[in-house]
Amino acid sequence: MRPLDPRLLRYARSSRGFLVLGAVLALADTLAIIGFAWGVTASLTHIIDGASWQELAPSLGGIAACAAARALLSWGTEATGARGAARAKSELRMTVLTALPRLGAEWLENTQSARLTTLLGHGLDALDDYFARYLPQLIRTAITLPALALVVFGQDLLSGIILLVTLPIIPIFMVLIGLATRTVQRRQWDGLNRLSASFLDVVGGLSTLKVFGREKRQIDRMSSITDDYRRSTMAVLRISFLSGFVLELMASLSVALLAVSIGFRLVDGAIPLTVGLFVLLLAPEVFLPIRQVGTHFHAAAEGVEASQDAFEILDAAEAAPEPQCASLSASGDLELRDVTVVRDETAVLEHQSLRARCGSVLAITGDSGAGKSTLLRVIAGLTPHTGSVHVGGVDMTAVSPGERSWLSWAPQNPALQAGTVLSNVTLGDPAPDVRQAERALQRAAAGDIKLDRNLGTAGMGLSGGEAQRVGLARCYYRAQRFGAHIIVLDEPTSALDRRTEQIVARGLRELAAGGACVIVVSHRPALVEWADECITIGDRAEVLV
Repeated sequence: MRPLDPRLLRYARSSRGFLVLGAVLALADTLAIIGFAWGVTASLTHIIDGASWQELAPSLGGIAACAAARALLSWGTEATGARGAARAKSELRMTVLTALPRLGAEWLENTQSARLTTLLGHGLDALDDYFARYLPQLIRTAITLPALALVVFGQDLLSGIILLVTLPIIPIFMVLIGLATRTVQRRQWDGLNRLSASFLDVVGGLSTLKVFGREKRQIDRMSSITDDYRRSTMAVLRISFLSGFVLELMASLSVALLAVSIGFRLVDGAIPLTVGLFVLLLAPEVFLPIRQVGTHFHAAAEGVEASQDAFEILDAAEAAPEPQCASLSASGDLELRDVTVVRDETAVLEHQSLRARCGSVLAITGDSGAGKSTLLRVIAGLTPHTGSVHVGGVDMTAVSPGERSWLSWAPQNPALQAGTVLSNVTLGDPAPDVRQAERALQRAAAGDIKLDRNLGTAGMGLSGGEAQRVGLARCYYRAQRFGAHIIVLDEPTSALDRRTEQIVARGLRELAAGGACVIVVSHRPALVEWADECITIGDRAEVLV
């Protein structure tokens, strides 16, 4: 784990100002430390010399001023850290959310939503300790430690040499402890992600588990995952306490070695009392920043691990090709030319070509796993592929999914959201048209579903068939509202009875009669019979009329 990842400065620009302000505060604090030590030294030597209270007043006033300045600077460092953490977290969250669409649906499907939620929530929240405690101490180590060491060298060469020899011992132990911490900290972070994902899976499938009487078995599974997370957390704490003890011990021994050297030389008269006392007061302050870095390292480790995951997402988004946005309003027939999709070194689709004509319904059939849904995802621009996609003779291969205004797509899973049926049907429309939404429901054989009906998370409150029809209505609404002339449907009637299926089939014919290019994937012979053309995926894409 790097103390300061340069990518933080690139992806969270506000952190640059935080570092500059932190450096200014650290420099001011260094001056206050020197002033405080010198004031105490001067006061004690004056008292030993028998000075009056009037003569002590300037040095005592300086001590009070430096103490007040250090308290104010400490508060400023905490406040700056809290504000810097809030801004950096906000920037990272917004940057990651902005980057996700560029990574594409394929990447999102292969990434657990619970992992992303944990990262954007609890994970980045753990950066509070990184900004408020660890990073300020890291800045102080870079500024205060060399400055005080130079002052000590200027006052007493031997004391400076002792510091120069003993100081590297602490970073060496920090590196060794950090290597041990990295493994257990990563295990803890992975355990938290696994716990979140498992809990989400259990909640999502709870109704199915209850139907089959298997919900009780999940208690042992969740208990095992929780116990793993507890053990990894305790391992981190053990290393944290051990490292704190080692760092305090090494710093104390180093200061003691310096104190013994100064004591012997004071007795021998080889060093003035003023110099010896001043160096002794500065010595603990020399070691303090590096000790604090080690102490706060573990508190910040979880946030740093989470930020590494965020940086990996952002790096992947930067490496992704920039989507093109030209020729968005094309019209005409849809043509796929020599499309091949390879996933995990296996060809899911291989050299598939087809032509779907406006004013007709094209049915796509084939065995499960033959690549029918993948072909539709190619049309939607959601799956990387070779070959090309043309609309009206214009190459649309590089156009981003969000810019394919000519397409209306209904996937197998309608992905309904919490809200009203109207908000789900008109999803993405800033000014929903209620009448068109009602017509879309009618065409999808869902006229009995009221637009003001409230749905729960993932469309909870609807049966499987009702959810499928609402998803169809959304597809029809987009076609009507935004003039999308290519309508792609993936198993639109798999959860419907035969009577409702016939209503949906007539709706598809009406769309085709209006000039739309309708493409439907289905295993249902009754729906395929309504098509003008049919192709079978798995063989060579022969058109069956």
